[in-house]
Amino acid sequence: MPVENSSIDYVTRVLSSPDAIEATDWNDLLAKQSHATLFMRHEYLRALHHSQSAVPDTGWAFRLLVLEHRGSVVAGCVAYIKQHSFGEYVFDWAWARAYQEHGLSYYPKAVVAVPFTPVPGSRLLARSDDARAALAQAVIRWCQAEHLSSLHILFADQADVQACQQAGMMPRHAVQFHWSNRTPGYQDFDDFLSTLTQDKRKKIRQERRKVSDAGVTFRSALGALITAADWEFFYQCYTRTYEEHANPPYLQRDFFDCVARNMPENWLLFVADRAGRPIAASLIAIGSQPEGTGQSRVQRRVAYGRYWGCVERIDCLHFEACYYQPLQWCIDHGFDRFEGGAQGEHKLARALLPVANTSMHWLANPSFAAAVDRFLDHDRDGVASYLNHLSARTPFKRP
Repeated sequence: MPVENSSIDYVTRVLSSPDAIEATDWNDLLAKQSHATLFMRHEYLRALHHSQSAVPDTGWAFRLLVLEHRGSVVAGCVAYIKQHSFGEYVFDWAWARAYQEHGLSYYPKAVVAVPFTPVPGSRLLARSDDARAALAQAVIRWCQAEHLSSLHILFADQADVQACQQAGMMPRHAVQFHWSNRTPGYQDFDDFLSTLTQDKRKKIRQERRKVSDAGVTFRSALGALITAADWEFFYQCYTRTYEEHANPPYLQRDFFDCVARNMPENWLLFVADRAGRPIAASLIAIGSQPEGTGQSRVQRRVAYGRYWGCVERIDCLHFEACYYQPLQWCIDHGFDRFEGGAQGEHKLARALLPVANTSMHWLANPSFAAAVDRFLDHDRDGVASYLNHLSARTPFKRP
């Protein structure tokens, strides 16, 4: 149902399915953002929806908020009405408990994010800064109209952060670990290792040797070369990882069929073989990511560590499958960056360096908003100190 915005010349529409907007229209808007990623593509969002991975039955009720001006879409964002905090990777369980202890309901809440995907990128898609600021305000008004406890815009880019701050939202910082290629790129994996301190270089070689001495070999398949049997084995590994933690998998089997069919160029699979049979698999997402604006806008080729699992335990197999094989592939193919996913200080020893990311938060209850603001003020100081601590432990040789 369209709602007229009386303060500015925009119309806000709230849609309940990704099919309510043309893929070309959404992807064209995404391509204009300063930090667009493949995870915000229409094909990816549609796969989450139609595979029943992110739907009301799993606690993710899809909404697409768009701003229109004179009949044209000038801004939009994907939001979910959530009944829990699973699959977000920005943890607010303590906030939910505090609400409960005071006899208040924290759920439902709103999350602007890509489900199960802790990858920083543009969240408030807009054709101008003014439209982005208007979108941030419109999402808050929508939350108020829906009587939602709070709004959380996760893993936002700098343009999103600025618009959200203008709307009165509170920033929360966290740390991830990313590997960056040098300029010009490393010649090979040994060239990369030569830039590390002796102890880190020795550790990586020892870990790789343990895997090879166990008789494990790796093969990779890109895009359409990933066979149906490969996908089936990968999903077996993926579900096993969740089963080991007594949790159901977030993503349904059909999700991977959808993305393999509709965006095959974005997937790279590593399969570990031993004694003639597969024993582990890791799935990497790859894409070209625009960064910056105007004359400073460049295209970066980025790989994202996503999912892994194994059916046989081998010492250091996880490190080989999830870090060393992807890093070696990135070097061989001239990729600029490898993002290792959420958390994991152990990644620092493997040359993935700490990178800050930001999420933005709004709470409807003024008293709780003030309490959370005080907590976040202290938390930001802690994250800054943690980043300084990590930066002092660089695995690279000092100049």
